[in-house]
Amino acid sequence: MGDNRTIRPTAEPIYEALKEQIIEGELAPGEPLRQDEIARQHGVSKIPVREALLKLEVDGYVLMRKNRGAIVREVTAEEILHIMDIRVALECKALELSIPNMIASDFTAAWAILDEYSSQTEPAHWSEMNIRFHQALYEPCSNPLLLQMITDLQQRIGPQLRLLVTQVSGLERPQEEHKAILRACETGCIEEAVDLLRQHIQTTKKETAAQMRRGAA
Repeated sequence: MGDNRTIRPTAEPIYEALKEQIIEGELAPGEPLRQDEIARQHGVSKIPVREALLKLEVDGYVLMRKNRGAIVREVTAEEILHIMDIRVALECKALELSIPNMIASDFTAAWAILDEYSSQTEPAHWSEMNIRFHQALYEPCSNPLLLQMITDLQQRIGPQLRLLVTQVSGLERPQEEHKAILRACETGCIEEAVDLLRQHIQTTKKETAAQMRRGAA
């Protein structure tokens, strides 16, 4: 989840720009990444472009194919399910650390997100609101590294697959579970809140796995 190697200053903005385009779906899975074209767009030689692509490959966003160039890497069904397993560990820990630090304004903000969530009719908006709600729960944990790891996992899935997961889950079931988690947070019941969150993510994983099996049939 992120490579800590240092890359030269000319490669860093290329890395960040390409990563953002991949995360936002502007560059689709399987799309070729031509070094000469990228170099021309950024006004640099191919050297920093290749360095940026190599870092993106290490971070899981790009696949470098011998003699065929780089493409945007597609996340496999198996990887999505593995990511959800990791989510359970990281997000449950984040919530455990957050609850003792939560104050009234945190709860008010989280309930406001859920109210807005319920008013949305498009799955793409549900996906966005779901991310915002979970971020609101974990933000008080005061562990920037843990928060970044959670964000990295969300980004690895990509917008199209996040939308698929949201469509599979629907609105009603996740919202009821979100409300139960938030109520447990408000009462300071750490063990209950963490257990509810664990069940919430595991249920989403099971629904997603079932949908993927149907799609592959």
